[in-house]
Amino acid sequence: MKSVVQYAVRTPPAEPATWSLVLAAVLGLGRRASPVRFAALLLASIGQGLLPVAGAWLIKVLFDELSAGRAADGRRVAWAAAAIAGLVLLAVFARPIADHAVAVLRRAITVTAQDRLFASVNRFAGLRHFEDPALRDQLQLAQDAARCAPQQVIDSALRIVPAVLLTAGYGVSIALIWPPMLGILAAAAVPVLLVEVASHRRRAALTDDLTPSERRQFFYQRLLVDVRAAKEIRLSGTGAFLHARMVTALHTAANAESASDRLAVLRRCGLGLLGGLLAGTALVVAVRGAITGTVSVGDVALFVAAVAGVRAALPSTVAQCALVHGSLALCRVYLDVVNARDDLPQGSVSPPPVRTGIELRDVWFRYGDGQAWILRGVDLFVPAGSAVGLVGVNGAGKSTLVKLLCRFYDPQRGRILWDGVDIREMPVDALRARIAAVFQDFMCYDLTVRENIALGQLSALDDDERISTAARLAEVDDLTDALPHGYDTMLSRIFSGTPSGSGGGDEQGVVVSGGHWQRLALARALVRDAGNLVILDEPSSGLDPQTEHRLQRTLRARRADTATLLISHRLETLRDADHIAVLVDGRIAEYGSHDELVALAGEYSRLFSARPPVCQDAVAGSQTATG
Repeated sequence: MKSVVQYAVRTPPAEPATWSLVLAAVLGLGRRASPVRFAALLLASIGQGLLPVAGAWLIKVLFDELSAGRAADGRRVAWAAAAIAGLVLLAVFARPIADHAVAVLRRAITVTAQDRLFASVNRFAGLRHFEDPALRDQLQLAQDAARCAPQQVIDSALRIVPAVLLTAGYGVSIALIWPPMLGILAAAAVPVLLVEVASHRRRAALTDDLTPSERRQFFYQRLLVDVRAAKEIRLSGTGAFLHARMVTALHTAANAESASDRLAVLRRCGLGLLGGLLAGTALVVAVRGAITGTVSVGDVALFVAAVAGVRAALPSTVAQCALVHGSLALCRVYLDVVNARDDLPQGSVSPPPVRTGIELRDVWFRYGDGQAWILRGVDLFVPAGSAVGLVGVNGAGKSTLVKLLCRFYDPQRGRILWDGVDIREMPVDALRARIAAVFQDFMCYDLTVRENIALGQLSALDDDERISTAARLAEVDDLTDALPHGYDTMLSRIFSGTPSGSGGGDEQGVVVSGGHWQRLALARALVRDAGNLVILDEPSSGLDPQTEHRLQRTLRARRADTATLLISHRLETLRDADHIAVLVDGRIAEYGSHDELVALAGEYSRLFSARPPVCQDAVAGSQTATG
């Protein structure tokens, strides 16, 4: 619950109308998740609020009749006693049944909420929601919300309904039988209400204040269990230092919370004493009224039940209202993401197989208003059937140019043409179906070898020939021959104890080298049978020189029907590209063949001359070894 309040105080305030819309949307989510259970629980909540009031009235009738002695109506006594017993039995059986229904509804809401969220996320055609810091934070909050916030809103709302009905029912009852006591009842309840409201406001403020300390705590905890950090921490002996930092953050939060709790106890005791004195005074007045005949014994019993019921309901109501408010703040973020529109408009022109080439014409791009331009008027042509190498220092804009070619973003100025047609006029999915790419930051999926390759083209998942061909071309087939279950071996150790989903592998799996992962990423690109634009961003940076040379030869043989863009810091891998473009400060500064650019004695010549000598020797060795 604490995390919900934490996120709530970090979320901008909203107008009451906005809250009501969010609440309506969340309740609608509950109805869609399980209409029958939602309606049944709503009726049960109404019953939970009205049944205690009905029981109090039955007790009033019973006490009034019993106090009448011989004048009592036996049938009314028996009827009242039987009805009270029936209510008790109903309460005994209704509670576990209602709890079970609530648990089932929560699970249904969780499934529905996460289904809607990730379906919406999957519709984001571009990368802005994943790379923009503010949007990424919003996306993380939405994930947290989908796991708990709608459930908490509905659960709390179903708890507030009976509390409100119970309080209103007792208030109306007291007003009907003894109007002056309504004021005493309210006076006894006000201190309890004030204590709970102040307590929850203070808790929300404290949570906000402790957020930085908790973030440090979570940071150190993650470091201490992170497999990537484990080697450095153990080698440098810094584990005790990080552990001490984590414990300090824990103590900071614990001490602040303890101080807040002590203050809450003192306030609860003080105002609780005041409320108790008022309730006791009211009881004395009611008893005196019964003695003097102003009210009946049953009226006194009803009043006692009303005071106890209202005082018990108020803290719960305030707590649930606080939870609803905090959860609604998270739900608002969740709904913003679910209803978000992507920033990439969809075209309708189907992209044909590339015949002429891909052209960037005066392309300008930056990641946000007010930020620096990454690309500044790029003009570049990648001809069909040819390979163009792209060279530039870190930060020159190479990765950004790749993102634009894959249409993860649209340029602010200029156009990217596919055989003369602006790619913004094409459906995003249809365009990407004709692009095969190996990214510098390629993915290592905790899946089987087969699945790691087939994620490049899902239609190949059950096609052994296509999988094995792609593996052979990427020279990763030697790995599969050595694995215990071949292509169905799980490449992960994060799972254990169950067979893999593809049938036959052990999910405890194996760990492979970075070079093998890179070749799997290349196989994932090669399995695409409709790739007309091939983008290879550092495709062989983790490979030994001999393997790299053989892969380059394989890729050259497959260029006839494709436009290929090669990006590498190892300039030897680009020597046989048909053309090489040099990107400097967001512009194409040089363009030509390797020999032409070396003779130009410009930026490319400087970069080529500055490459490590070991690379020259390695390439020479690889060429000798392969003939």
